[in-house]
Amino acid sequence: MNTLRQKAADFLAAYDMDCASIDFDPHLEIFAEQMGAGLAERESTLEMIPTYLEAGNEVPVNERVIVADAGGTNFRVATVYFDADKNPVIENLQKFTMPAVDCELSSKEFFEAMAVYFRGVLDASERVGFCFSYPADIEPSKDGRLIRFVKEIKAPEVVGHLIAKNLNETFETLGLGEKKAMVILNDTVATLLAGVDFKNRNFDSYIGFILGTGTNCAYVERNSNITKLPELNQDRSLIINVESGGMGCARRGQMDITLDESTNNPGVHKFEKMISGAYLGSVFLLTAKQACADGLVSEAAAEAINAMDDLTTKDMNDFMFYPTGNNPLANACQSGTDEDAKILYAIADRLVERAAKLTAINLSAMAIQTGRGTDPTRPICIVAEGTTFYHMKTLKSRVEFYLKQHLEDQHGIYTEIISVENATLIGAAIAGLTN
Repeated sequence: MNTLRQKAADFLAAYDMDCASIDFDPHLEIFAEQMGAGLAERESTLEMIPTYLEAGNEVPVNERVIVADAGGTNFRVATVYFDADKNPVIENLQKFTMPAVDCELSSKEFFEAMAVYFRGVLDASERVGFCFSYPADIEPSKDGRLIRFVKEIKAPEVVGHLIAKNLNETFETLGLGEKKAMVILNDTVATLLAGVDFKNRNFDSYIGFILGTGTNCAYVERNSNITKLPELNQDRSLIINVESGGMGCARRGQMDITLDESTNNPGVHKFEKMISGAYLGSVFLLTAKQACADGLVSEAAAEAINAMDDLTTKDMNDFMFYPTGNNPLANACQSGTDEDAKILYAIADRLVERAAKLTAINLSAMAIQTGRGTDPTRPICIVAEGTTFYHMKTLKSRVEFYLKQHLEDQHGIYTEIISVENATLIGAAIAGLTN
């Protein structure tokens, strides 16, 4: 098996796709440079969007707020309040399909589809915390102007529109009710906020992290470092939505580039396309087909693999857990030799290793930028969300290994990864109630 692993490593290295091709410290420096440039409004692939939200504001108890979560494929609405013990209580939860997933919508159609989803909860509160998981410039009013859609959402007319303003106007147009006091925030920001009072733990700072359909980070930054907004109170801090999926300076391989060029938004969110659930399976399929072309796979298995038009990240993960089970890749390998599943597993495993290393670089850059976490009794809390992070075989444990090896051992910065159930809804509720 060691020979096969080396064979897989050599093959991946030839196309710049191997985990060993990613040097940790140089990539960490690149992240830091891009973050600094984004905070200063210099040219950068990281947008470093100020949210005008602070972490740690007092949350009122027994006061309901409407919450919404527009994610990659789902759209959830609910009401939330915090009881006397500050425990969140989620009520009236409904789940819908995200508008413009299946077909392209006009701006009017998009906002009408969203507005109708709110219909059952609009009488519950005058406040709305809206977790809108797409890049948006946040205004001091807490409204957000859409920069672009990712995750293959098809509503190009919405770009440049203010989300809260248009949604409130649509409520009135459809006769659903009057305008609400609405706060727009990103899913990583909501995830970060959900961890602030986690089990009364004493953390030094917070990072919100998503690795699911897409990927992104948010962290708490000192206002004095946000030089593109000199009007901010220099003695305070606010949450920055990094849009780390857009980091465009990581070392990409041939299959990364091929995959990027095939998407609806080539050249955008290059980092996300290397590691996230929407793309990792496709990257692996392209790599597997190249392995077939290079003769690493038997002719019979290669024929079955080359006939595949699509492979999801779930399919890839199923194969890693059950390489001889009933899943598309395992079935393809069963038509070949005993070595086919082993070499393809080794390739998949090293692609997961690469994703883990890139993820740890991302998180390390956030942690170092906070200037916090040097006391092991008060680590930086990383509130992590996403099926890819938690369910992809060995991914989370490898991320933790790299954080220990590089961030803790080399920089003396301590972190702890936690999971908060319904983090985006809870964080959206906190934002809606405290702003």
